[in-house]
Amino acid sequence: MMVLLLGACVLAGAAVRRGAEYDEAYSLFVVAGTPRPDWPAVVFTAARVRRVIAATAGPARIAAELRATDVHPPLYFWVLAAWRRLVGPGLRAARALSVLAALAALAAVGAIAVEAGVPPVPAMLFTLGCYGFAYTGAIARNFALAEALALAGVWLVLRRRDRPPGRGGPAADVAAGLLLGAACFTNYLAAFTAAAVVLALCWRAWHADGWRAWRAGGWRAWRADGWRARRAGPLAGFGRALACLGGLAVWLPVGLWFLLAQGGSRPGQFPPFRLGPGLVLLGRDAAGAIFGGLPLYAAGPARAALGAGLAAGLVGLVGLIAWRWRGIGRAEARGLLTLCAAAPAAGLLALGLACDSTPIELRYLAFATPFFALLLAGALARQDSGRDVGRPACRASRAVAAAVLAVQALALAGLLTRPETMQPARAAAGAAARLAGRDGRVLLPRGNDGVGVVGPFLLEAPPWLRVRLVTAHMTPAALRAAAAGAPRVVLAPVGVDRESRATVAHLQAAFAGPGWRVVGAGFDALALVPTRPASPR
Repeated sequence: MMVLLLGACVLAGAAVRRGAEYDEAYSLFVVAGTPRPDWPAVVFTAARVRRVIAATAGPARIAAELRATDVHPPLYFWVLAAWRRLVGPGLRAARALSVLAALAALAAVGAIAVEAGVPPVPAMLFTLGCYGFAYTGAIARNFALAEALALAGVWLVLRRRDRPPGRGGPAADVAAGLLLGAACFTNYLAAFTAAAVVLALCWRAWHADGWRAWRAGGWRAWRADGWRARRAGPLAGFGRALACLGGLAVWLPVGLWFLLAQGGSRPGQFPPFRLGPGLVLLGRDAAGAIFGGLPLYAAGPARAALGAGLAAGLVGLVGLIAWRWRGIGRAEARGLLTLCAAAPAAGLLALGLACDSTPIELRYLAFATPFFALLLAGALARQDSGRDVGRPACRASRAVAAAVLAVQALALAGLLTRPETMQPARAAAGAAARLAGRDGRVLLPRGNDGVGVVGPFLLEAPPWLRVRLVTAHMTPAALRAAAAGAPRVVLAPVGVDRESRATVAHLQAAFAGPGWRVVGAGFDALALVPTRPASPR
């Protein structure tokens, strides 16, 4: 319970303190039934975004918009729409849903640890300390809900370990498959975890005693065991895998219906796949998912040294898990946890190779963090009795655990406080509001779609802030005309996609000539006043 209270404090703190992010604007707009808002081509106030997100669309409208404009399945958005009707349409309300889902996932980690024979408190602490888990548990996206559903499915699979094979019916395995399928229908990447669970069940069945006899002595030796023994052994093991697949199959048709329609929604989202750079990126993001963005807080050689140290630490922990693998928890759970920990990384590499893209991000690897934490807790658990707590091996395990938790605590402090790990919307909107005042005007790039740049900026801006959207296709004269009549103009060079970066370059060139004087600067904001009456020419 204390770990859950600590988790609630950390996740709620991150949800409150971190600024709005690009993808969160997509969540709010999709649920409002306006995935691509039609922003006016004139000056408007930031209060307009609150009117846009105030509505809540129905399930059919959300599904239609997702199939046409996005790359995500709809279950999270349906749940978010129902949640908004209870608590309201704001960003913090949407983040609260993710916080609750992450706490459910954390509780599921403790339950899995009990079933797997792993100390639950260290497993939960290591999970909470993983930057990827805490980050995805504090933003208004589908990761936390998908993780909670997937972990619940894994728990149900392990829950049947005490039942004799072939008894108790397949209901628990079907339910596990349903939960894993629901996780996939929340976030497609949960399919890697689902595949790992099915593979683990098949692997366990293949290594059952009956199949060993068949492989050693052929059909006659296997047949000699009798039908009852086979039913209680390998056949029941494969039956569990089939039952789990049956639960998954319930979600398969509708999931494919969405996935096939969304195939061309975001072309060019990721760079082409290259194995070497992809492995480097995978290693960097894996270290970040466990230890956070600590190297970002340093500069020069210190940053490189911190990055190398964290990478070495991750390699060391993986080596420790491999060294003590046979002593981690119960044998039937050990392989399942290992496959679930490795599946996201292996799946992303396979996906990149198949699609010629590099879909590797820290948040995608968050699906592996609870299973890594469970394995680490099992590897560091004392294997000796209470009278041997002073042994060097035990002291070393406690020292490693303390060091990991200390580094993770620093990473979580950075998650809550450091701008280096935050997207720029809150800082940029705050600086623009201070520089513009109530009578000034902010020129903001529209970006690729009017969502990723505009949405977070307006969500963080005060309602009275006057904004004019500009694009890269506007001529210098048109850009200056957008500022005409304003006593003070603030350029907000927020460049986060191709279109917005091109717009930033045009903005800076249009206002670099005579006729404008810089009177202030802030984070991603530059205040100008005309030295003569503003003219479009």
